[in-house]
Amino acid sequence: MKALRYFIRALHLRCPMCGISPVFVPWHRLSSLRDWFTPLDGCPRCGYPYERETGYFLLSIWAVNYGIGSLMGISIYLVLETFCQLPLKALLFWVIAPVVVFNILFARHSKSLFLALDHYFDPHEKDGGDGGLKVPGQPNPPAPAATAGLAAK
Repeated sequence: MKALRYFIRALHLRCPMCGISPVFVPWHRLSSLRDWFTPLDGCPRCGYPYERETGYFLLSIWAVNYGIGSLMGISIYLVLETFCQLPLKALLFWVIAPVVVFNILFARHSKSLFLALDHYFDPHEKDGGDGGLKVPGQPNPPAPAATAGLAAK
């Protein structure tokens, strides 16, 4: 059920953690084409960071967006080739044009789906400032003791 909740939040372009704040600038407030493709830095409500590192969304672009677009293009080609006898130029147009439009429109959803999938399998919630030593569901570990050599200096 948790995976379904994350999937629905991703389809609505919402934060995978809280499900309330948007991942992208709303379409009616876009000021540039870059705003369409670039997610916000993080959730203003719960503080969940949307991008872990530079290049984080490359897999979403190559695997999710282009992968689904390619499957769509192959499906369109097979249907047109089977049921319509189109000349090559027309066939290429009716296969390539919808795929290009789809990839542009689906770019936001592919990033949001990737973010939700990544959060499901590898959640990166904020820790309590203990240097990454906290394990979810476990009590806080004791702080590391200073070594004698470092304490003497």
